[in-house]
Amino acid sequence: MKKFLYYFLKLFFKIIYRVELKNPHKVQISNEKSLIIANHQSYLDGIILYLYLPVTPIFVINAQVAKEWRVRLILPFFEHITIDPSHSMSVKSIIRHIEANRPLVIFPEGRITNTGILMKIYQGPAFIVAKTQATIYPVRIDGAVYTGFAKAVTLPKKSFHKITLTLMQPTKLSNYSKYPPKIARKRASDELRKKMLEMLFNTYKPTTLFRAFFNTQNYFPKSRKVIEDIKQIEYSYGDLNRMTIVLGMLLKKITQKNENVGVLLPNLAPTLAIIFALSNHQRVPSMLNFSTGINALINSCKLAEIKTIITSSSFIQQANLQEKVSELAKIGIKIYYLEDLRARLSIFDKLKWVFIYRLLPKLAIQDFDPEKPAIILFTSGSEGVPKGVILSHRAILANIEQIRTIIDINKNDKVLNALPMFHSFGLTAATLMPLFFGAKIHLHPSPLHYRDIPEIAYDKECTLLFSTNTFLANYGKYAQPYDFYKMRYVVVGAEKLTESVNQYWHDKFGIRILEGYGATEAAPVISVNTPLDYKFGTVGKFLPAIEYRLTKVEGIEDGGLLHIKAPNLKTGYLLIDNPGIVRPVKSQLGEGWYDTGDIVNVDDEGFLKIVGRAKRFAKIAGEMISLEVAENIARTASPDHSHAVCSFSDHDRGEILFLFTTDNNLSREQLQKVARSLGESELAVAKQIKYQDQIPLLGNGKTDYVRLQATIN
Repeated sequence: MKKFLYYFLKLFFKIIYRVELKNPHKVQISNEKSLIIANHQSYLDGIILYLYLPVTPIFVINAQVAKEWRVRLILPFFEHITIDPSHSMSVKSIIRHIEANRPLVIFPEGRITNTGILMKIYQGPAFIVAKTQATIYPVRIDGAVYTGFAKAVTLPKKSFHKITLTLMQPTKLSNYSKYPPKIARKRASDELRKKMLEMLFNTYKPTTLFRAFFNTQNYFPKSRKVIEDIKQIEYSYGDLNRMTIVLGMLLKKITQKNENVGVLLPNLAPTLAIIFALSNHQRVPSMLNFSTGINALINSCKLAEIKTIITSSSFIQQANLQEKVSELAKIGIKIYYLEDLRARLSIFDKLKWVFIYRLLPKLAIQDFDPEKPAIILFTSGSEGVPKGVILSHRAILANIEQIRTIIDINKNDKVLNALPMFHSFGLTAATLMPLFFGAKIHLHPSPLHYRDIPEIAYDKECTLLFSTNTFLANYGKYAQPYDFYKMRYVVVGAEKLTESVNQYWHDKFGIRILEGYGATEAAPVISVNTPLDYKFGTVGKFLPAIEYRLTKVEGIEDGGLLHIKAPNLKTGYLLIDNPGIVRPVKSQLGEGWYDTGDIVNVDDEGFLKIVGRAKRFAKIAGEMISLEVAENIARTASPDHSHAVCSFSDHDRGEILFLFTTDNNLSREQLQKVARSLGESELAVAKQIKYQDQIPLLGNGKTDYVRLQATIN
């Protein structure tokens, strides 16, 4: 009877949930000290593992979970032991079973996920794995979280969603026997969590941007409103589909395959549709920074060999960009306005839309190698002439998937994005990622509207905000304490989060700001603090699947130059000295490694702390002095004002620090006093101080050091 029930259930789940086990022939599970670990998505997980794993294991069940009626119904059908994770005898029982060479199945989370992402990992199971040195066989359960047997109510539900089990290559935890038990438990838990996050990421399958957007719609109705911009129009998934397909037909007429096409537009829904349309037809949208000077715009067009720019006449007029557009036209670039493109739709195009793409929009999707370029972003030029950074479809989507493993953004969220799409933080993290997660997005054209943005956050009930330290400082000044009452996450990047801004937001709004770190070349996120892994003063832990190395920097004791190797890295650079030619990723560590140019240290728990930019150090009296430290001294002395430090050559001292500040009462004596209180060298105190009405910013919120440096050179 039991055997009959086994085969009946296996057939039942195969028909209803189309259960598939991947890699059963590539991975052979041994009986000797083996432990199968899996993420926990639903009440179905245990029985599906029992039915489809190539071995018959013993299941380890939390005693509290075993009391639930749904669990009690299925427990009699397979061998199991119940444990109390807090009781030492339970730990000993598991160890005995492992040493008896019976494969065990453990859900290290100890509970079904409520968010869709990995919950916290209990230290008990991790410590057991480390202590016994058992071989771990990770199994990724995917799809069960969307069924009615899941607890994640914020995720969409499909009654008969396909469930996939992926059996990963075996691994082991490090041996922590030399550490005290408390530290050993913590480190084993951290390592096991890291391995499980990598398991979740490594089962992701790369595709193209528009295909990924289209796949998201398998979980939501096409009528679902997802994008709203300053025009106060809400666009649904279906609206974005139609806009993308029609624009694709139009843009194909005026561009060539593999052409780099300039996009000169603000944060609007059509901007996103143009990105999808161009990349879907293997044209490369090149996001031009309209807030920069004409020389930087011209250089961007030259290095990417841009011959065509898509823009909007109403935007050009409202932003007073007529002169810049005129200069671009003078160098032979064709300017096309969205308002004029509709006239290019032929009768054939309209018929094609009505009878084909409207009925079967998936026919409009072009499938090709995800390694092909998806977008070109231009660095801010903070180090001189801008560089073009080519990001592939694979790199962008890999970064989104890396973030998906650690942050639970869902259909109930609404993102307020005022960061421009010509910046990687604004494009990937604040626009594409939430769109692919099913969250709604309110696009705002400028982060400089300090009075408007807090009001929008309140009025639209936004739950996520991506920003920079400078912008948050200004929003805080103009916001009412209740304006950000709905915020679940406030994520800051692009520049260092200061202690004063962090404390101000905590005191006024009750919000813990999550600081992250990234680079355009990494699409952009490299590390980020999360509610589960958080340490103030750091930029969090590395995302899954990112390898790193630190190389020694002369004069720097606390930290090294960061090099990374990751699936979210750029394809290459476009440089002004050789326009149109892709310069591949290059580092002293070899092929595939990227030199970030940042000096960092990584603590014992894996948290990353930025020491400073390698090019933001000055050699003074024979010592390497961080300009970031010099700025921090000024911020501590005058927290309500803005400051920036540059350096210039000096015959006697090597270099001298020059402080620009909006505080006209700030003196060297104050700076020296603060430096002593912070334990910093007085060499980090600026030698000269210059008052500014305001510190100039780039479009992405970073300080414009090039403009400041020009005033002292």
